[in-house]
Amino acid sequence: MSKTLIVAQKEFLETVRSKIFLVNLFIIPVFVVGGIVLSTKMTKSSMEGPRPAKTIVVTDLSKTLLPDLESAFQQYNKANPQRQIVMTPATSDDSASATQQMKDEVLRDRINAYLVIGQNVIKGQDRSYYYTRTRNLMDLDSFSTVQRLVNDALSNRRLVEYKISPQVLADIHRWAPVEQVELGTKGEGKREEVAMLMAPFFFLFLMFTGVFATNQQILTSVIEEKNSRVMEVILSAISPFQLMAGKILGLAGAGLVLVAVWGGAGYGAATSRGLSGVVTPANLAYFVIYFILGFLLISSVFAAIGSACNTLKEAQSMMMPVMLLFITPMITWFFIAQHPQAPVSIVLSFIPPITPMIMILRIAAYPELPLIQIILSIIVLGASVPAVMWVSAKIFRTGILMYGKPPSLRELVRWLRYS
Repeated sequence: MSKTLIVAQKEFLETVRSKIFLVNLFIIPVFVVGGIVLSTKMTKSSMEGPRPAKTIVVTDLSKTLLPDLESAFQQYNKANPQRQIVMTPATSDDSASATQQMKDEVLRDRINAYLVIGQNVIKGQDRSYYYTRTRNLMDLDSFSTVQRLVNDALSNRRLVEYKISPQVLADIHRWAPVEQVELGTKGEGKREEVAMLMAPFFFLFLMFTGVFATNQQILTSVIEEKNSRVMEVILSAISPFQLMAGKILGLAGAGLVLVAVWGGAGYGAATSRGLSGVVTPANLAYFVIYFILGFLLISSVFAAIGSACNTLKEAQSMMMPVMLLFITPMITWFFIAQHPQAPVSIVLSFIPPITPMIMILRIAAYPELPLIQIILSIIVLGASVPAVMWVSAKIFRTGILMYGKPPSLRELVRWLRYS
């Protein structure tokens, strides 16, 4: 046991003193926060900032909607002076050749869009067509705007035909704002939609980065020591299992330091903004439990892969199928955060390699998650850790002294049979 702790101490000190660890500890959070702030501002600017005026040519086959459509576009342009949409009635006839000519104008970028209003669209018996050529992502929301303006014009025209005052209808449908208030043990508070959405992702990102940013080092460390033949000297004084366990414990300590700083900063920021109900001490406690168990499991896998490979290139090839499984929570996080009690979310919670990330995501998204599910997931994960460590120790013991081409799956199975 003392030898294992010596290795753990060595790995911990080497890790926390490295420049990469310090970068992960301080610089990465700055970049993450800066990236979120910058992307938010850029998104807001793209949604609300000025854009070049767009030109849309309109052919009205109904022969009645054009005045209402012009009025709708004028009201829109008055309300959005930085996002003008210039509507121009088509000067040519409505024949097929004239329509094709206007389509060609769109293709040649001479106009931004061509709108054809259906002949019986007011009665709901025809549809209209909006011809565009999307040149960038900024053009994607133009269709929804034009579609809304066309329907506004249709509503006004139908009101006139039914002899209903548009002002009366506007008064009937006048919007009444309703503010959502969250009730909690500490009193009432305004609902923070963005915080409620991003809190689960924060926990998931912290778990994913804390586990993988640190575990990459055990992979490179094992490969470097194996290639330099230092491993043979080390194994003359310590058993393979003690060496692997020491490396895992040392890096686990470094990983805990990493997530403690990040988690503490996140909790402090949430508390300072009155969002302590989003990032709770209970969530942090569950995070520590899942982090420790998940770290032990995943680091064992990394250690086994590193011992079986001779170069980082070989290790990356062997890691590919493993990483495809590990990134599943990052791909599905939005669905799971919205549906934490969905059958697929529950099933993913009991697949040990990704249990820590899925469960902390569900707990953060749905604090009332049944306690039985949390307990069962911890039991499954806790039972998987020694099993995976046993398998990894078998591979580590044999692979650490093997050189040449990386082993096949059949050879790995054969290593497990060695006593």
